[in-house]
Amino acid sequence: MYQIIAKIVKEDNFLSLAGNLVIAVLGLSGFALLARSLEPENFAQWVIFISGGSLVEMLRFGITNNALVRFLSGASKGQSEKLIGSNVLISLTSTAIIAFILVLVNVFFKDVISQSVYKLFFAWYPILTFINLPWNNALIVLQAKMEYGKILWIKAINSGLFFLFLVLNTIVFNFSVLQLVWALLLVNSITSLISVFKGWDGLIFIKKANKKTNSTLLNFGKYSTFTLIGTNLLRNVDLIIISISPLGSAAVALFSIPLKLTEIQQIPLRSFAATAFPKMSKASLEGNVQEVKNLFYSYSGALTYLFVFISLIIFIFAEQFVILVSGYQYLNLESATLNIVTLVRIFSVYGILLPIDRMTGIGLDSINKPNINAIKVFIMLATNIIGDFISVFVFESLEMVAIATLVFTGVGIGLGSYFLNKEFKISSIEIFKTGNKFYKSIWEQFVRSSKKIKFSKH
Repeated sequence: MYQIIAKIVKEDNFLSLAGNLVIAVLGLSGFALLARSLEPENFAQWVIFISGGSLVEMLRFGITNNALVRFLSGASKGQSEKLIGSNVLISLTSTAIIAFILVLVNVFFKDVISQSVYKLFFAWYPILTFINLPWNNALIVLQAKMEYGKILWIKAINSGLFFLFLVLNTIVFNFSVLQLVWALLLVNSITSLISVFKGWDGLIFIKKANKKTNSTLLNFGKYSTFTLIGTNLLRNVDLIIISISPLGSAAVALFSIPLKLTEIQQIPLRSFAATAFPKMSKASLEGNVQEVKNLFYSYSGALTYLFVFISLIIFIFAEQFVILVSGYQYLNLESATLNIVTLVRIFSVYGILLPIDRMTGIGLDSINKPNINAIKVFIMLATNIIGDFISVFVFESLEMVAIATLVFTGVGIGLGSYFLNKEFKISSIEIFKTGNKFYKSIWEQFVRSSKKIKFSKH
């Protein structure tokens, strides 16, 4: 049994899952502390600060993230160093450009921004973009190398330190939302310094970047960037549109609660997607189409069954989840014209649709079709934006915003399956058959292990 556990702990999927589990649990716990301690208006500022920041991260790292993971899979040591150097150079350049744009917008629209929920974002995120650059680069390089143990350390340090501060803030300090941003800057500085000291960020290879490797990453990245931006907007455009709607900042704070709860469903998805992409990319580069199909079926089937189980729990215990995260403050919000528990239950259904949608996107990227994946994501985004505007400006309903999420995800599954079928035939029945085989295999291994333990005792 010890050998089996040791093998599982060292396995890529487990380490990737552990890394995302750490950041999700600490992130959700920190979110709960902030939701309980901050007034809705200040909490809305924090939500926009983090949501806007996520979009910025996708914009600058989307250029090289998937490209580096794909091309590093089969590269020699010398080529790897050049690709990593290009990744550092491109991400540094994109960071400088984005920070400059944010500062410029803040200067020209200072009066308007200073009176809105966006004031913290425009004032402080340009600084954070440089501070967190090294450790974010480290995550990309380490994922490409499939060194998930080191990724786990980086995430644990970053999320753990900030969560520790939030606990102390709740008990002792009671800082303002601005001071919380300063603390976030400090924690990110520490994480980046550790990444640079360990050499995980690849900064030492920046001189090895050349025109060829720059072009290799940018040619792939010009599509994957749009895909990642679109994917991020799919998660955050709801909050952006709600923030400019008649529903006001209180609605932003309220809607962020069920949105945050969906991150529970995202934990295994991010984890397995992080391991699936390099494996499928390697199989594609080797011309092994059948292996790409097998991996697609295996991950899609296993994750779909897992998400049905997770979504069922969230649906049944929706009210308890809301109370756990935010207390009764948003559950009994008098200005709300909706039932937040209903929102959580709608998003739990959304969770069931996520695995196949995500795996079709990974499948397209792995067979070097990032342009097709970008088209898929932006059709989904257009569907979501139209749905959101109708929901908040015509119906003035947050439940309708949540239903729009189900619609665009269904559109994504249809488009992804259609485009993948053009490259290799996929069967929806095979997805579920493979999922059954996956869990049957785990059960059989567990039974065999139990029998061995009983036999050894006798």
